[in-house]
Formats: sequence, C-alpha cells, structure tokens
Amino acid sequence: MDSECRLPVGCCRPRALALHALFWGLVSLRVFGASLLSEEKTAASRPVVSACWMMEDFVVTSECSRCTPFQSRSWAVCAPTGFIEKVNCTKSSRDEFKSCRSAVTEEHLFWKFEAAMLALTVLFALLVVARQRSLDRLASEKVRRQIESI
Repeated sequence: MDSECRLPVGCCRPRALALHALFWGLVSLRVFGASLLSEEKTAASRPVVSACWMMEDFVVTSECSRCTPFQSRSWAVCAPTGFIEKVNCTKSSRDEFKSCRSAVTEEHLFWKFEAAMLALTVLFALLVVARQRSLDRLASEKVRRQIESI
C-alpha cells in the first residue's frame, strides 16, 4: 500500500483517479436523474379530475401533436409530455384531450441514445488500445532490462 493514499498500490495514479471519478459521477447522475423522473411521474400520474378515457374505451380522433405555447402554460394535460391527442370516449361520447408521447420525438431520443453509446464504445475501445500499448511497452522494457543484465 502507498503510505500517502491508503489505497492499493497504483490507485493513486491520476488516470485511475480520473476514471474512478468519471465512473462514480456517471452513476450518481444516473441515480439522481432517475429519482427526478420518478418524482415527475408520480406528480403527473395523480389525476386532477377523473377523465373518461381512464375509465372507459376511447377512440383517438386527432393524432398526437405538440402543445402550443398557450396550451403548455394553461392546460394541465400538456405538462407531462408536451404533446396531446384528442380522444372520444365511447360510452359517454365525450371529447377530451389526453397526454401522449410523440413517436417522432421518441425515435429521435432513441437515435441520440444510440449515437451516445456508439461514441462511448469508440472512446473506451481507444482507451483499451492505448492502455494495452502502454502495458506492452512496459513489458518489453522489462524484458530488455533483464536481457541487458545477463
């Protein structure tokens, strides 16, 4: 053990510390983000008024579309996703608006996620190659020193 850091030998290298900090930073961001999302979902899932589409069958009469700025400010239905669709409840024949998720937006988010994962894959592959070259250099240097000492 190193006397200055009280961690196993090699753990106090700047690169190891940076990778350790990056890993735990990403983990804590993920946990914090998940907790925020769960709070938003619980707040959004509480019905203000019993909507007919929650109790009975309905037919979508207008496609899922983005809320206008006025609707976003004044309609509670727009708050969870920013998109609404008009539905007609079959039993009560009432027209109401329902929050929905846009397929186009979901697709864009999916491809952004895929691009981020691809970029991280390339980054970590490069880090592995660089680390392997460094270790190979150290090993060959050690072998060279052993041969020179003979």
